[in-house]
Amino acid sequence: MVSKDAASVRVAWERKRELTDTLTAESPSPETEVALKLRGDLHDLRSEQPLLRARDAAEKLGVSEAELVACRCGEGVRRLAGPFGAIIKSFPSLGEVMVLTRNEHAVHEKVGTFAKISIFKSMGLVLDEAIDLRLFLDHWQSGYAVTENTRSGVRHSLQFFGSDGTAVHKVYLRDGSNREAYEDLVAQNLDPHQGPGQAVASLPARQPDRPDTEVDSTLLRKRWCELQDVHDFHAMLKDVGVGRTQAFRLVGEDYATRVGLETFKAALEAAAETATPIMIFAGNPGVIQIHTGPVERLKELGPWFNVLDEGFNLHLRMDAIDTAWIIRKPTRDGIVTSLEIYDAAGAQIAWMFGKRKPGELEREDWRRLVASLETGGGAA
Repeated sequence: MVSKDAASVRVAWERKRELTDTLTAESPSPETEVALKLRGDLHDLRSEQPLLRARDAAEKLGVSEAELVACRCGEGVRRLAGPFGAIIKSFPSLGEVMVLTRNEHAVHEKVGTFAKISIFKSMGLVLDEAIDLRLFLDHWQSGYAVTENTRSGVRHSLQFFGSDGTAVHKVYLRDGSNREAYEDLVAQNLDPHQGPGQAVASLPARQPDRPDTEVDSTLLRKRWCELQDVHDFHAMLKDVGVGRTQAFRLVGEDYATRVGLETFKAALEAAAETATPIMIFAGNPGVIQIHTGPVERLKELGPWFNVLDEGFNLHLRMDAIDTAWIIRKPTRDGIVTSLEIYDAAGAQIAWMFGKRKPGELEREDWRRLVASLETGGGAA
């Protein structure tokens, strides 16, 4: 049952929507006309290709995914108002959900419940055993509650997008989720404006790295050797003025070894074979999502290499990998080793560690696994 406060909010929203619909019917704005045309184009496309995913449909129609979702406002889609950090704090009430974070070449899906949430200004953490997230809320610009028909029935989700309209994070209800809590959350966070359409803006172009000859490689190596925590790495790169893969090239092979493009796949296969627990990270500017534990069921489908485990799915576009690296960083707990993959633009696709908590030494089984990849012909 929806609470009285939520019911009042919903009644007020319905009245506001009726007024908005009346005004729109009399004199639709150019933005509304564009959104309604897009809605018609989407309907036609769905009629031809009913199983097409939203991201692929947006690409076919030449728009962002946020624009595609927003064109359906009033037709199974409700726009949410921020601040999104406050909405995230309500997620534990949903019970078990599936969360999805992706970038251009990797999709990371986890099933679990939200817990241990902390939000500080534009930063956030979710530290539940299953749902483990790092949040960068400056990149969360719009959000929607989405109801859609799928092959398996009606599906409800909360979807959030960056200023360019690219999805940063999605939360899907499951059979055991709390639908009443979902409706209550949506009702309490409705945006007053529920008309179709969403403005988006292009992101600034990524600044190219400085020429290698302008980087002080001696300083880079010194600062790398002095690292005390893996979380200090980004700040170190910024201080030295060097790009991430550029630093890998310049620091020396004892700290950064370039390996073959199949090495990440080989590491997953080795982890599955040896039951080595690992940590797999994937993300975008708004979210980093982490799986910790074993992997078991692996399957290759066309260009995608997949982990299809209960509670964790990873879909990795193998033909997008341009470089792969084994990286070793000094910390107060000893050397910490990662396996990282990048696309041709230098964007990080996914990265992997052995399972480890702060204050613990790196696992020997993970070190043996990485060593086997280096000696087994993985080097580029």
